[in-house]
Amino acid sequence: MFDTVRKHQKILQIVLMLFIVPSFVFFGISSYSGFMDKETDIVKIGGKSITAQEVEAAAKRQSQRVGGNLQIAQSLPFRQAILNELLQQRILGFAVNDLNLQVGKQELVNSLQKIPQIRGLYRQDGTFDDDRFKQLLASNGMNEEQFYAGQSFDLKISQLVNSVARSELATPKLAEIVSSLYETERQVQALQFNAKDYIVKVNPSSDELHAYYDANAKLFESPEYIDVEYIVLRADPKEDAKVFSEKADQFSNLTYDQADSLKPAAEKLKLSIQTQKGVTRGGAGGVSKDHPLANSKVVQSLFGDEALKNKRNIEAVQIAPGTFVSARVVTFHPAQILPYAEVATEVKRQVSQRAAEKLAVAAAAEKHAALLKDPKNAAGFANATWVSRNKPGNLLGSSLDDVMAVNADALPVVVSVSNPGLGTTLYRIDQVRKPDVVDSKIHKAQEQQMQALEAQSEFAGFMAYWRSAANVKVINPLKPTNSNGAGS
Repeated sequence: MFDTVRKHQKILQIVLMLFIVPSFVFFGISSYSGFMDKETDIVKIGGKSITAQEVEAAAKRQSQRVGGNLQIAQSLPFRQAILNELLQQRILGFAVNDLNLQVGKQELVNSLQKIPQIRGLYRQDGTFDDDRFKQLLASNGMNEEQFYAGQSFDLKISQLVNSVARSELATPKLAEIVSSLYETERQVQALQFNAKDYIVKVNPSSDELHAYYDANAKLFESPEYIDVEYIVLRADPKEDAKVFSEKADQFSNLTYDQADSLKPAAEKLKLSIQTQKGVTRGGAGGVSKDHPLANSKVVQSLFGDEALKNKRNIEAVQIAPGTFVSARVVTFHPAQILPYAEVATEVKRQVSQRAAEKLAVAAAAEKHAALLKDPKNAAGFANATWVSRNKPGNLLGSSLDDVMAVNADALPVVVSVSNPGLGTTLYRIDQVRKPDVVDSKIHKAQEQQMQALEAQSEFAGFMAYWRSAANVKVINPLKPTNSNGAGS
């Protein structure tokens, strides 16, 4: 594997940001003093373990960076992402140790001087404030030894990962070929067979309509919805912040502890109980964006089991600075199939649309068959336009792919492209040309994209090698946390 290790390449610095999290930014992952713990819990790397406690602590720290949401920190996907980050770090740490990489003193000094917090510790006379430095470390739970070890580790990681990128990626010629393919233009004419043009030829019978309704009843189902009552606690600008904080605590505690009613909290804090009918999983209709029942977290909680099935208050949600909401479900209206009489018009529209689409597709197939015998016949086609992958015009998705895939040595050619739900379009391609002027910026961007993809592939192979070398073993997969917030 290490035959693939190459000299430094800047492009991999982008990849590095995607794959690893720096160990120390004064507020980051815990120090490396406990890097090789003996406890065994979730995953083993080189005989050493990542514990459930480490994952939970790291998840809590990371969640605080994005607002301190405990639910996020306890969610399985979030904790799994944190475990993946820790595992990545440990694998890289194993590689660093296995290769016995070293960092020079001057290299370490240069690195430290790039840290803004460190630069801020220099006095105007150029001397370094050692006391403030130690205080800063202590406030982040570190001593000097741990700090220097973490910085040295980061430099070793950079040294290791940057060495993986190739000094000369073998893509310039390939990038030139790809750019040429993207620039090449084709002259195209379109002939559309749209379902809407065949609607007048369709007249479904009553039996056909009822049969379609019976076979597709779920298409005519009204969504479930709820009728809700809620209370809102808003801060008074004239009110002391501490007083409001106490009220917010009361609001949260009363709505949670006496979850069978909003009345105790409303009476205690002199709040009015408001109502809203017809709230769906998408929120309340016809309300402003800042309305409590337009808040996704509030609505999601109302459709949770505790609120929906047990009719309990939802936990207080802060929907804006100084604004808290709690709500409860008064009535649940389950989804139900609407009677045929109420949806007869929509049934007819759908049946007619499908029948018209079949007619359009059949007409397109007949025309295409004729054009395969006489591709030079351009009767009925729209005016010709020049398109390329760089300048696709109105062509998107499969239409562009099919047009650009045509063999340029056998023109003119007509291809048929299906447009599900709409009909079919025939495209006639009769000329190919190279543009007179090429965009060097686009060329460069495409080459960089290919280099980035190649660097990612190189790094993925590098990590796979060291994962195997470190003998990574999953001991106990992460599980959802329990109601008390503990989990493993």
